[in-house]
Amino acid sequence: MIDCLFCKIATHAIPVKAVYEDDLTLVFPDINPQAPMHLLVIPKQHFADATQAPAELLGHVLKVAANLGERELAKGFRIVANTGQDGGQTVHHLHLHLLGGRRMTWPPG
Repeated sequence: MIDCLFCKIATHAIPVKAVYEDDLTLVFPDINPQAPMHLLVIPKQHFADATQAPAELLGHVLKVAANLGERELAKGFRIVANTGQDGGQTVHHLHLHLLGGRRMTWPPG
């Protein structure tokens, strides 16, 4: 999508400090971190949210987030996918938030 911020990031039209990249995903720090470690895991292909993406891609994106969490956040982490306006989604390109580095509370908000 031409006006999608994350599509521009995925194609490197907007530079970010990539933490991880493969053929399907890109991982980079959130510009408004909610935890000591707050990364965004995005697919390079545009899907508005988790309801639009194929299961294989969802699995890959989740596995990338889980692998990074396991490697970087030994005490635990949270993976979040905000979907839709009431779900708190502000960028309409599927993305997962990987949060950690502090104790996560429940309910989240």
